[in-house]
Amino acid sequence: MNKQGLNPYLPSWEYVPDGEPYVFNDRVYVYGSHDRFNGHAFCLNDYVCWSAPVNDLGNWRNEGVIYRKTDDPLNPDGDMCLYAPDVTLGPDGRYYLYYVLDKVPVVSVAVCDTPAGKFEFHGYVQYADGTRLGERDGDEPQFDPGVMTEGQHTYLYTGFCAPGDQSRHGAMATILSSDMLTIMEEPVFVIPSQSYSEGSGYEGHAFFEAPSIRKRGDTYYLVYSSIVMHELCYATSQFPNKGFQYQGVIVSNCDLHIDSYKPADKPMYYGGNNHGSIVEINGDWYIFYHRHTNGDAFNRQGCIEKIFFQEDGRILQVEMTSCGPNGRPLEGKGEYPAYLACNLFTQDDQSYTGGFGAGAWLDSRFPKITQDGRDGDEETGYIANMVESATAGFKYFDCKGIREVSIKVRGYCNGLFEVKTAWDGPALGTIPVHFTNHWKPYTAEIIIPDGVQALYFTYRGSGSASLAAFILA
Repeated sequence: MNKQGLNPYLPSWEYVPDGEPYVFNDRVYVYGSHDRFNGHAFCLNDYVCWSAPVNDLGNWRNEGVIYRKTDDPLNPDGDMCLYAPDVTLGPDGRYYLYYVLDKVPVVSVAVCDTPAGKFEFHGYVQYADGTRLGERDGDEPQFDPGVMTEGQHTYLYTGFCAPGDQSRHGAMATILSSDMLTIMEEPVFVIPSQSYSEGSGYEGHAFFEAPSIRKRGDTYYLVYSSIVMHELCYATSQFPNKGFQYQGVIVSNCDLHIDSYKPADKPMYYGGNNHGSIVEINGDWYIFYHRHTNGDAFNRQGCIEKIFFQEDGRILQVEMTSCGPNGRPLEGKGEYPAYLACNLFTQDDQSYTGGFGAGAWLDSRFPKITQDGRDGDEETGYIANMVESATAGFKYFDCKGIREVSIKVRGYCNGLFEVKTAWDGPALGTIPVHFTNHWKPYTAEIIIPDGVQALYFTYRGSGSASLAAFILA
């Protein structure tokens, strides 16, 4: 029997953002950067790969380290970080890994005979005269490579454009030859930056970073992170390097714009930068993206949501959920860890996590998903700092006959948890909690209505509680 698919889809102690998913030989492989728990910057660890059977997105396997930061000749001492990568299957049947180090403007390439083996350095994307892309006069710095191979040609998409920076014009598309390195057609701009977006249709959602290309039927979908940061947008064209038109938002990692269950402008999680892509798996389409944890920008975890195409090819924005990889609601019984929360907020709205502008929240007013131990320790995550009004939401569960709800809590707290099926709905019951230095279970008789339900736990009281899990019975 398949395991249930959960968000985040990898273990709670793993931090792989910037996910680029592909199906190779009936397995889904996800390539991304690799954050370090409690790290001080983005992408401090080496590249790892995880994979799962196409028919079992709850059963992920760690393929191990596939590339180390010191494998690049420009980085023998490991002083630079491996930023977000992408992978493509070359015309020679080998797998090519494209990436950028954090302090140079060029695109590096590694190669492997298998999807998740040990990649070896292959070279740098370059012009015919050997000049590396990004280092010729007039080149814009390369960043966040996305790649797609069709026939003998590989299309490379790159770019980073901070709001207001007039020196950066937008996302670039470059065509490479069959050696996967040499430029056949020089970069052209395919999505404008903020400074050049007026009259383009991209106003308010201009290109920031993270271009990722996919093809569905005869249409190219260019997924990217806009200047809003927390949203993944997309543009479409009938051509791989021209004619892209803005279409909309696929997902936001604070659920902004969604108005199906709350006001469109109300954030339901602490957002930040976003990076990911779409992929067809076993006949269904999904968006891979990431969320922020630990109260800062540098502890990001991958999530998945199922997406749906309208007849005209447009994608409707999807909610963040706890059950995205499952493709359906989770079973409404048993124990679930609190780190599965897809909504996390207090009475004081904040759209951005620590390190992102005016919304930064490196203080004690806000809850955060975190873990004990150090990076690499297989410690199950939990929610810390559940203070007055802090709410953790979990979506969705197929509930039937639930008469009792338990929670596992620790911390210097004295109050209660309200249990609700809507973030602003009435409490179906309350669970009192008290001071304790270890995880302690608390139980109350609470009837959850039958049917597909969201579950929200709101703390009311003094002090600060940590929430490890809840149990439905």
